[in-house]
Amino acid sequence: MPQKMNEVELKAALAQLNADLDEGTHWKIVDDKLCKTFKFKSFIRAFGWMSQIAIWAEKLNHHPEWFNVYNKVEINLTTHDADGISELDFKLAEKMELLKS
Repeated sequence: MPQKMNEVELKAALAQLNADLDEGTHWKIVDDKLCKTFKFKSFIRAFGWMSQIAIWAEKLNHHPEWFNVYNKVEINLTTHDADGISELDFKLAEKMELLKS
């Protein structure tokens, strides 16, 4: 079972996740969830990306909370079994970053 990350672990993992990202595209922690909004060129690109992420989420058995309108996808990651953010959330976030291009 995944473990909830403590404050030190969260800060280190968040810094590593955001290290190569432009400041305006950083992940943030809001209400004990790992959050980001992705913007794409079109609805079909956003939906195609979501389809790719859905496959990875199923492989990890870790499913995102997300909301899509046209070219934007709002992501909120948390591990319900751990009652907070775990390593699984960061693994899925890393996949999202890798596949966004």
